Amino acid sequence: MLRSDSLKGETTAAQIMDAAASPSAPLHPFWPRDLLIPSYVANDRSMSEILVFLFSVSGLLLLVTWLVTGSSGQLGTWRRLAVCWFAVCGFIHGVIEGWFSLYYDVIPGDQSFLSQLWKEYSKGDSRYVIADNFTICMETITAWFWGPFSLWTVFAFLNNKPYRFVLQLIISLGQLYGAVLYFFTEHRDSYVHSEYGHPVYFWFYFVFMNALWVVIPLLLIVDAWRQMSTAQTFADRTHKAKRK
Repeated sequence: MLRSDSLKGETTAAQIMDAAASPSAPLHPFWPRDLLIPSYVANDRSMSEILVFLFSVSGLLLLVTWLVTGSSGQLGTWRRLAVCWFAVCGFIHGVIEGWFSLYYDVIPGDQSFLSQLWKEYSKGDSRYVIADNFTICMETITAWFWGPFSLWTVFAFLNNKPYRFVLQLIISLGQLYGAVLYFFTEHRDSYVHSEYGHPVYFWFYFVFMNALWVVIPLLLIVDAWRQMSTAQTFADRTHKAKRK
């Protein structure tokens, strides 16, 4: 079994020999280094292939949604960007996180493209390859609630539905709550599921990519608060005027 010194990050020759001699503990790139993942099969797709797919599909969705939202001329730049965000969320929550919620138990040994995507991401958070209870519950809720709700929000804004800001508030609160718990639970575990400080796996995968679901939902919560407060103020004034 392959182990790393928790303080120095060094691997002894004896530990390497033990790992090579133990068929039940294959080598893997995840942290902590003594993690047992018997079914693990290494990806046959490169990191660049996986990231190009993720950002290409997300970018295409952004472009299409941007063009669609601009065709009516009713939405301003900020609102169009918000709708683009929800379109991408619909894809990430519904497809990518939906895959995890369905196949989390076979991902370590599976070579399907989305399983390989999750194995790549797990270099920044190994909870995704060990069927961590919190991660499964959080991602299942995200996939089956916030995924469809995000697409519903896109529809609501494109069709000027009166409940559009209610949806924006609900989804953004859910996303923010999930992201805070995601970071906080790992903080309490002392960041053992990632190579702490690694520029790609820790700072980009774990911190940056998840921080988006803290910063952007916060902005959208404030926006929804203002929009709904303005509407309620108008409703209150109208009600008072009718009573006079």
